[in-house]
Amino acid sequence: METTPVENNNELALITPETQPKRRKKKSMVWEYFTIETVSAGCRRACCNRCKQSFAYSTGSKVAGTSHLKRHIAKGTCPALLHDQYNNQLTPYNPKTGGSEPRKRRYRSPSSPFIPFDQDRCRHEIARMIIMHEYPLHMVEHPGFIAFVQNLQPRFDKVSFNTVQGDCVATYLREKQSLMKLIEGIPGRVCLTLDMWTSNQTLGYVFITGHFIDFEWKLQSRVLNVIMEPYPDSDSALSHAVAACLSDWSLEGKLFSLTFNHPTSEAGLENLRPLLCTKNPLILNGQLLLGNCIARTLSSMAKDVLGAGHEIVKKIRDSAKYVKTSESHDEKFVQVKNQLQVRSEKSLILDNQTQWNTTYQMLAAGSELKEVFNCLDTSDPDYKLAPSMEDWKVAETLCTFLKPLFDAASILTTTTNPTAITFFHEAWKIHADLGRSITNEDPFISNIAKSMLEKIDKYWKDCSLILAIAVVMDPRFKMKLVEFSFTKIFGEDAPTYIKIVDDGIHELFLEYVALPLPLTPTYTEEGNAGNNGKTDESQQGNLLSDQGLTDFDVYIMETSSQQMKSELDQYLEESLLPRVQEFDVLGWWKLNKMKYPTLSKMARDILSIPVSAAAPDSVFDIIIKQLDEYRSSLRPETVEALICAKDWLHYGSEESNALVKMEF
Repeated sequence: METTPVENNNELALITPETQPKRRKKKSMVWEYFTIETVSAGCRRACCNRCKQSFAYSTGSKVAGTSHLKRHIAKGTCPALLHDQYNNQLTPYNPKTGGSEPRKRRYRSPSSPFIPFDQDRCRHEIARMIIMHEYPLHMVEHPGFIAFVQNLQPRFDKVSFNTVQGDCVATYLREKQSLMKLIEGIPGRVCLTLDMWTSNQTLGYVFITGHFIDFEWKLQSRVLNVIMEPYPDSDSALSHAVAACLSDWSLEGKLFSLTFNHPTSEAGLENLRPLLCTKNPLILNGQLLLGNCIARTLSSMAKDVLGAGHEIVKKIRDSAKYVKTSESHDEKFVQVKNQLQVRSEKSLILDNQTQWNTTYQMLAAGSELKEVFNCLDTSDPDYKLAPSMEDWKVAETLCTFLKPLFDAASILTTTTNPTAITFFHEAWKIHADLGRSITNEDPFISNIAKSMLEKIDKYWKDCSLILAIAVVMDPRFKMKLVEFSFTKIFGEDAPTYIKIVDDGIHELFLEYVALPLPLTPTYTEEGNAGNNGKTDESQQGNLLSDQGLTDFDVYIMETSSQQMKSELDQYLEESLLPRVQEFDVLGWWKLNKMKYPTLSKMARDILSIPVSAAAPDSVFDIIIKQLDEYRSSLRPETVEALICAKDWLHYGSEESNALVKMEF
């Protein structure tokens, strides 16, 4: 008698063909879509009721199970089900996930992770992909991409260049709305950096990045605009871009400082300076205008060093090229290194002559491996490029000058948000070292040091006040480090420069004292003033409501200026905090904002001032950054949308973080 395996109470039983119809009442939802058919004696197959495909089910006593049948339904591989689902005629099948609830309810649950195909959603994701990975917009019209997508989802309608361009701009506008809400609500001011790029068409593109501290006292930065300037060298190019940014983001009353790296004439500076005080008090007479970012200063100094030894650099580059461009030469080089037992962890590289850090790394590695180069001709007679010992001595001198520049610039690439405090330390140490080097008896050394010192001197003239004021806002240093470092740099003239810093920070504090204060206690938590007010009123009654004490608040503001002014002096007179390496200066001010309500507001703005206008990947550039030919061929509005949206999507939003599984 022919028997059929069946599941009953998790046990395998044998039943007769007469009882087979009962098997149709199995609990598994699979059997709503399949029918078991007898193929031959002892062999049964499951046939899909929709597409009529046949699948293995049982052979003799072996049962294939139902997993492959579930996949046929759940993964959308059944063409008939796919067609039905497209017409919304089928509730997607959801495999068992465990638990004891009735299975039918679970399979038909509205929490099903599968979503019907959505053309608009797919277009949105293509736009995000193009933005995030900088793919060309024309890729959607490439035959290879069209074939790839049609194999994934035949129902997806191909899109044109114009369509995907509109989708990318729409993504940019959605993200911009979220960012505008964030910036509108920040408690402090915004600092801007301006990074000028060029193109093959000699057009300028001003990358404007905003830097600010949020309610959680975390330093944030976002690319706000990419503005095309037809005449980048004109006196009005930067001021026009900044004015457009202020208008676009409603920052006229919130701009605190400007940092830029593009050479600007005095007329250009005079055009920029008034923008710092639009609807603001003239903070420090417009001195918060950093006309030279630290990255460009360090790159300019490194360029001077490499220029002074360019002949030696070329010799070492040629030797490195000889070794690294041939596998056999490289093997002989390693062989000689092992024979000489040269202990060097540095790898010999070919430098990229547009980035000075790679040239420094090539020189540093070559200097450590100079013995190998000197002996390489014994193993490889074709090698005739070995620099002399005098050449290697010059290379080591170049590395001595380049190392502190490299260490300082590396902070800009390894630290998420490098502060002015950090670069006060770096700048004054470099300045002090160069001051000693110019007295060296070797004219080669003293001449390089003199050229470098001129550039760091100019940087100090432009930026030392801002850097020093930022250091004063660090409770580990305050004025003490300013006094110490200025004595090292300026010698007998130090008291004059120290007084400039002390006067400047007191003048800035007075301007914050003079700003209108909210008619709520100064220690009220930002963003929660309304809640706190309601709590106080409910506990103390209408007698202490805002309406009852408005005149009293005005009286306090008029009579307590002396008390608030002493807030800065009180901070400066307190002893320094222990000097620990991992110190969160913003976190300290967050904890002490109740103790220093006005000073903490000033500290928040000062500590958001950026020292570099260069992006991390262009910190070491010795040439002006250039927009590629493809992007410069796009409309300026599209370029701005693509670059800004990529930056914003990097930080993410609720919508862009949502993970959606799609069923095709």
